[in-house]
Amino acid sequence: MITATISQEAPTRQAQQQPQRDILAARLAYLTVGLPTLGTIGAIVYAIYNGLWVSDVVLFAVMYVITGLGVEGGLHRYFTHRSFEASEPVKAFLAVAASMAAQGPVVFWVANHRLHHAFADTERDPHSPQPQGPGIRGRLKGLWHGHVGWLFQVKKIDWSRHTRDWLQDRRVMKINGQYFTLVLLGLVIPGFIGGLVTQSVHGFVGGILWGGFARVFALDHATWVVNSLGHTIGHREFPSRDESRNIGILAPPTMGGSWHNNHHARPSLAMTRRHWWQLDLVGEFIRLLDHAGLVSNVRYINSDTGSDA
Repeated sequence: MITATISQEAPTRQAQQQPQRDILAARLAYLTVGLPTLGTIGAIVYAIYNGLWVSDVVLFAVMYVITGLGVEGGLHRYFTHRSFEASEPVKAFLAVAASMAAQGPVVFWVANHRLHHAFADTERDPHSPQPQGPGIRGRLKGLWHGHVGWLFQVKKIDWSRHTRDWLQDRRVMKINGQYFTLVLLGLVIPGFIGGLVTQSVHGFVGGILWGGFARVFALDHATWVVNSLGHTIGHREFPSRDESRNIGILAPPTMGGSWHNNHHARPSLAMTRRHWWQLDLVGEFIRLLDHAGLVSNVRYINSDTGSDA
């Protein structure tokens, strides 16, 4: 739930409006972090007193996968790195699913992540977790900043400068402009499904709490942990100018995003897996779309053979 709507305007006008958007983004960060947290607490309390239904668990899992594909497959590998070309239906699905994840509109997310790669682990990196002072306190401050603290102090940047490709795409910008509506739908839809399937108020409330707020909370932290711990602990298989690292245990919840050193070594690739045993659910999803003819020009490790094996 971060930032204001960005319309298709001239870059100079975008730059003039940037300070106001930055202030609004910082304020909305409190809603981004606070509401899912409170909603998750509410979900736990509700489950303690009323039970955790199968519908709650299923809706949480389904919505997590859908919005996770939107974030890792859409915002990250497609919209930011252009690691494949998507058909219009796939593009729309990824943008809508990503918006329902409530991590910010497409333009906001892409601009900040492109900055992250351009200036990884430097002062210009929006969310570097590098120590901010000596000792344990400095390390913890850095981790907090890299994980979630940066949202409360969004740096003043001209987002249009880093997203000119998508500012020219009318479909993407239309979805970008409907961000808050899509966030709301992402919370309400699982409630309606839960209520219809179970024919009960519990199904409706549980769907909103678990398929909505708790799902947003879980996916938020799965994404943010790659920014924080993914640049702090773990294995470095490839040399890079930053501190990116692989954390295998986080591969399932991040849907392959935690092979972060692999990704930073070659960010333009559609898959983060480099060995057969590395789980990359989003990478396999992109491969399936490729086989189905729904995406094209997928960048695998070996672009000549179209295989990453």
